[in-house]
Amino acid sequence: MSDDATAKQNARAPIPGDQSPDQVSTEPAPHSVGAAPHRNLKADLVVVGAGSGGLSAAAGAAMLGLKVVLFEKGEMGGDCLNSGCVPSKALISAAKYAASAREGVDYGIVTGTPVADWQKVQAHIRSAIETIAPVDSQERFEGLGVTVIREHAKFSDPQTINSPSATVKARRIVIATGSRAFIPPVPGLATVNYLTNETIFDIDKLPLHLIILGGGPIGMEMAQAFRRLGSEVTVVEMGRVLASSDEDHAKVAADALRDEGVTLLEGYEAASVSESDGTIVLEAEGPDGKKIVRGSHLLVAAGRQPVLDGLDLEVGDVEYDKRGIKVSQKLRSISNKRVWALGDVAGMGQFTHLAGWHASVLVRRAFFKQGSRADSLPLPAVTYTSPEVAQVGLTEAAAREQFGDKVETSVFAFDENDRAIAEGKTKGECKLVLHKGKLVGASIVGEGAGDIIQLVGYAMSNGMKLTSLTNFISPYPTRTEVVKRAASAHFSGAVFGRPARLLVSLLQRIA
Repeated sequence: MSDDATAKQNARAPIPGDQSPDQVSTEPAPHSVGAAPHRNLKADLVVVGAGSGGLSAAAGAAMLGLKVVLFEKGEMGGDCLNSGCVPSKALISAAKYAASAREGVDYGIVTGTPVADWQKVQAHIRSAIETIAPVDSQERFEGLGVTVIREHAKFSDPQTINSPSATVKARRIVIATGSRAFIPPVPGLATVNYLTNETIFDIDKLPLHLIILGGGPIGMEMAQAFRRLGSEVTVVEMGRVLASSDEDHAKVAADALRDEGVTLLEGYEAASVSESDGTIVLEAEGPDGKKIVRGSHLLVAAGRQPVLDGLDLEVGDVEYDKRGIKVSQKLRSISNKRVWALGDVAGMGQFTHLAGWHASVLVRRAFFKQGSRADSLPLPAVTYTSPEVAQVGLTEAAAREQFGDKVETSVFAFDENDRAIAEGKTKGECKLVLHKGKLVGASIVGEGAGDIIQLVGYAMSNGMKLTSLTNFISPYPTRTEVVKRAASAHFSGAVFGRPARLLVSLLQRIA
């Protein structure tokens, strides 16, 4: 079956015939006297949450002719479309234009100092959201035959989902409610006007000084973007920034942000936050003692937590913990086999593409009885700073923790890549991580790393040997050649070493 993007593309045309599962009861619910009749429905699949995973699951089931009911209390498209991936990448794109204007002098192009028009930047962000929104819209999914109910939903028993206007008994229930920003228990934080990814794009003016609490992917992406647009930016991170990325490669990205003027306080823990006359004051403690940071805005980007509140999971006999719903690698609840969890709420990672893959696993397992598992493919991740930091499979550190001294790496630097040299974007490298000669992971830092890493991900997902990354013709000049060169570097000793030279010498005499 198709993944998230393919499922959405293939599902554009409505399926002929009425797919609605409505079976309307004329008995109004006690809480809706005077309103429209409360609907009692039956469905093959109920989906709670219209983000990437939920929409893909609903589309896939509807395309197979099943009766589907989809609940969403907020905006269709979920966090990714409305306050996550799409608006953040639109902001990053605008910021890149500002950076290009500043950097042009290095290439012989002289321009004036760029000035960001925040309202026009916001218009660009809204345009990106509005262009994509029809793919995720209620109208589109109703055209597929999905019954869409824009209300909060919760369990009323282990096989029934209830909302103010409908009660649905389902053969299968998918929880795909996503995640929200985690708000750490910092003294005083609750008393100030802090921002999260849900509100940062709606502020009325560009921050004079943006303080960011958290140096993960969201914090680092926003730090660089707002700095490029003209804000002063300080990132406060209790550990090291981009802690889940390869340490060497995270440092390359961190150094790039510092070079652009972002202040990174690594190893500093927020001790208190206060606000006075519109100024945010954050006190942090770290290796050099106490630091006081004053800013106009505070963005909390200290991680995310699954959205589980209000679902009445106990009533549905669905076990969960702080990471999310407890599921097996089959994505089924360990306590209620009717229930499946997809995406962030499944506790296996917080990526839109992972949620799309989870939907594919659901369709394969639930409807085609195939043996697909959530962990059957290596998971890629990209941080969209400049340079980008991309990872698939194990980092070098994780591989050494798992396999010990039997881990090797093979590296090729961007400053030896002709395309990178020609464009003046030479920061970075490709690092392949090997265990007994088998590719178990890769990390790339550099311009376009998120696109380049897909070549390695494809090879790993399809069980290809490392030699497969050397046995193709790479067009010249392209950055993706760094993967081929890194793979080739692993074999250079065998190909050009003394045994090979002796063999070639012998063969030359025979010839």
